[in-house]
Formats: sequence, C-alpha cells, structure tokens
Amino acid sequence: VQLVESGGGSVQAGGSLRLSCTVSGDTSGTYYMGWFRQAPGKERGGVAHIDTNGRTFYADSVKGRFTISQDDAKLTLYLQMNSLKPEDTAMYYCAADSWIPRWAVLQGDRYSSWGQGTQVTVSS
Repeated sequence: VQLVESGGGSVQAGGSLRLSCTVSGDTSGTYYMGWFRQAPGKERGGVAHIDTNGRTFYADSVKGRFTISQDDAKLTLYLQMNSLKPEDTAMYYCAADSWIPRWAVLQGDRYSSWGQGTQVTVSS
C-alpha cells in the first residue's frame, strides 16, 4: 500500500492544522494505521493510531488535542491537531500495516508501509 501525506505547514502556537494521508495500491484489505512524528535530533515517536474497528489510541503528549480519523472508505486518514505547541514541531508520517498488536500501536517498527512525511512547524 502507498501512502501520501499532506496538510503540513507553519502555524502559531494555539493554532490548528489537519493532516491527511491518502491510501492507494492494494486497498482491498483492511489496515491498522498510525501517525508518527520526528523532530530534528530526536527519535521518531508514535502520535496516534486507529485500528480496523475504529478504536483510537494516542500518545499522552497529544491526548485531548489531536484526533485521528478516517473517511468512510478508509482511503484517507486524518490527524486533526488543535492547540498546537512549539514542541509539536516535527516531520509527521502516516504508516500502515495489516495487523498491529494493541500493545504496539505506537511502535513504528511494527508498521511496514510509510509515507514521505509532511512538515509541521509551530512558532511561539
């Protein structure tokens, strides 16, 4: 499956952005999907995950501010980001795999398909 992110940009602290990730290729199956981010000099970290039943999981740092969702056809993944902080500045990636155990939903090494990333910059 191929993934392409969009929607990144620059915003002031307290602002909002919505990232999108379009899915193409082998869309006949169902996929567990997640958003990850990596800031310069830091390790990639999990942000949010949605499983094949629509259940969502979030990193503690974004709970209450970010929302992961999909369109009905499950061909587009979204990440609504509100109340953005400078520490949210990073390259954001979407990822997918046919199965992710619940205990590993925010572990990037569990995902086999990745997009190219979209940059989010939050200024203070």
